[in-house]
Amino acid sequence: MAKPKKSGGPKQKLSAKASAAKKLRDKKMAMTPLRRAKKADSQKKHRQNPSMKGKDYDHKDKKFKSVKANRGNDGKGTKKEGKRRFSIKIMKTT
Repeated sequence: MAKPKKSGGPKQKLSAKASAAKKLRDKKMAMTPLRRAKKADSQKKHRQNPSMKGKDYDHKDKKFKSVKANRGNDGKGTKKEGKRRFSIKIMKTT
């Protein structure tokens, strides 16, 4: 049986070098135009629906879900999800 995760601590046991590389990869992915558009859209939906606190907005199904249910393509894994474009307007920064 797996050990329970410590709250606030590292989720993966990585070396300092691997941890730094992961931090750069994650930051690069979080700053892509599509990811920033999804983040902004999710924040907008939460402002419109304050009762959905603690839920994640699923951009594929277009509804709020629990955090657990919004991971891994509804139990099918992320490999089959592909690079589908969701209905989000990407705002251009100037």
